[in-house]
Order: sequence, then C-alpha cells, then structure tokens
Amino acid sequence: MFSFKGFQTQDKNTHLEHLEDDIINRGSVGGENAINFLKSVRDMLAGKGSATNITVKWDGAPAIICGINPENGKFFVGTKSVFNKTPLINYTERDIKVNHANNANVVSKLIICLRYLKGLNIKGILQGDLLFTDDVKSVAIEGEKMLSFTPNTITYAVPVDSDIGRRIAKAKMGIVFHTQYNGKDMKSLSASFGTVTGSTNRNVFLASAGYKETSVMFDKSELSKFDAQIRMAEGSLSKAKPILDMLSKNITDEYSVGYRLRAFFNYYIKNSNAGMDKVKVMQDQFRSYFENFMQAEIDSKKTERGKAPYIKAKEDGLKFIDRNKSALYFAIASHITLGTAKQTLLQKMNQIQSIGHFLKTSKGYKVTAPEGYVAVDKVAGAVKFVDRLEFSRQNFTMPKGWN
Repeated sequence: MFSFKGFQTQDKNTHLEHLEDDIINRGSVGGENAINFLKSVRDMLAGKGSATNITVKWDGAPAIICGINPENGKFFVGTKSVFNKTPLINYTERDIKVNHANNANVVSKLIICLRYLKGLNIKGILQGDLLFTDDVKSVAIEGEKMLSFTPNTITYAVPVDSDIGRRIAKAKMGIVFHTQYNGKDMKSLSASFGTVTGSTNRNVFLASAGYKETSVMFDKSELSKFDAQIRMAEGSLSKAKPILDMLSKNITDEYSVGYRLRAFFNYYIKNSNAGMDKVKVMQDQFRSYFENFMQAEIDSKKTERGKAPYIKAKEDGLKFIDRNKSALYFAIASHITLGTAKQTLLQKMNQIQSIGHFLKTSKGYKVTAPEGYVAVDKVAGAVKFVDRLEFSRQNFTMPKGWN
C-alpha cells in the first residue's frame, strides 16, 4: 500500500511558478505569499519548525501520471497529456502505441511504466518524474565506479557497491512520485503535493521527493543577513503594491505590461551569464524589450487593419510604463530581492544530497546542484525554489537525456 503526505491544492500539477514570479501573477497577495514562504523555509533551516512542506525537485522526464481512473476502476499510465482537453489515457500497450504514435521514445518508456507500475498496487492517482528505464550506464567519476542516469539535463550517479546502487542495478525503471490526485472523475481532480512512501519491488526503484534537514543549517550571523534581505524585499513590495495589483489583472493578455514583464524576466535570465543587473538598468531594458516586442508584432501584420490593435497596445503600454516609472522600479526591485533571498536558502538546502548530481561535459563530469525544490503551503499553494540562472543555462547549453 502506498501512503501520501502533503498539502492539498485545487490545481493539477501541470506547471509550477517560480516564487518571485508570484508577485506578477497574483499581485500584492503573491508578494505576501513569497515572503511567508521565505520566512517559513528560513525557520525550518534554523531548526524552529515550519508549516511549509519542502520536496526535492528531481530533473526527471517525462512526467508520468498513473493509477486508477475513478470513472472506470482501471489502471492507466500516461504523460501530462492525461489532462488534455481530449485526454490521452493508456490502459494497454496498444493504447500507448496509438496515442503516442509520433514519439517512439515516449512509447517505449510508457510501455515499461505500464508493465511495472501496475504491480505496485497504487491506490488513487499519482504523478511523478521518470528517472530511468533501460538507460542506466556504468561510468567512472573521479576513479570511482558509478551507476548513472540522465533523464533530462542533470546526470545522477551513485556508487555501484552502495545500497542505492544495488537497488538501481536490479530495477527495470526508476521514478519519483511527488503529487497525488483525488476526485470523482478525471476532470475534477485536485492535487496534493508531497511525498509518497510504500511498498515497492525489485523492478521499480522508488526515489523519495522528501527533503530532510539533518541539522540546524543557519547560524545567528547568517540569520541576521537573511533577515536583512527579507526586510529589503518587504520594503520594496510595500511601495510596489498598487502597481503589482494592476499588473496582475491582465496577466493572461500576452500584450499587457504585466505579461511582458514576467516574460522579460525569463528572457533576461536565459540570455544572461551574470545574473540580474541593477534595478535602473533592468527598468530601462524592460522598456526597450516591450517596445521592440510590440513593434515586431506590428511589423508581422500585412494590413493596416491588422496592425491597428497592436499599435494601440504598444502606445498604451509605453504610456503606462512611462507614467509609472517609480512604481515599476520597486516592482522590479522586489522581484530581484526575492530572488536573492531565495538563492540564500538554496545554497543552504543544496548541502544535503544522497545521490550525486553532475553535468556531463566534454571534459568529464562536473558537480552541480539539484534542480531545486517545491515549497507547499496549505494557504498559498505551491511554488518552485530553483536557481533560475544556473538551471536555465544548463537547459539551453547541455545535451539532454530526454527530448
């Protein structure tokens, strides 16, 4: 029997947002959530206990959804396409071959999952990240014999003669579960983020998503510095509150200032090697980014009638940016400061690892940090704790084990 420990939300786990992006997605409420998350994780690392549940984010792929369909009582496996408007749910190998005919890799992975996960007697529906099937390799890292697997960007490696190594050697597949779903039908499922424990067998290596701090990791001096970061974030959030609430109202409109500000941060991170710049520099760069993006949309339209709505959106957006210079300054400052505080926590959390994390380069294996963590709160929901600069660079420059 499997058991699950975690916090429930009303959302399906198809996408998690970064902690600092919550101030754009949900305005001032997102800012309050971000501060509360940071303080809660701080308390955990200071040995004071915490109401926030932390799970380790494995760099697995693809996402696997499996379990019992409440509508018919049948066991199924699938990818996130289980949640499509027209769901791709697989009960048999034939279903897999038909539903995923355009991707032979997905077909072979799902067939193995169907074959071996069915034997775990999963109750309900679980979501996890696939770690390996038949692609475990023997490698030597710094002279030590290791078993490795590279499900996506990060290579995981364990000594051949370790307990985990022996379990991996015997297994037909490896997976880490992090989400459980409950509901009367597939359309009304609600998600609980957390950790799964329970019976397994030699065919399935069941990794744990649980994060366990082994000691107090923040001393008084470090706590003082971190608390100063929090106060700085709270100060800028206070001044940015009105504009953050305005930006969040049109966050689904891809031509709105709020949507483009969030996209700008992602664009900047993907194209920067040095992290965030000074606030004023980024403020000026955002205006140029918005103007150039909108002009490209205008230029792509062939008729004056087609160009008209984008010309108006560009003019309105630039007027808004210029009219709210001071407020946007503090909005950008808040995003940067929250990201800095998050990095402080990540550096501490990354000190505890049970499996080696590496990047495969032309010169061998380079030690790296885990992909990150997921922080879950009963009220605020779930957010990602990820080193965006480092992991974005890896995603765009490193070869992947999964496509």
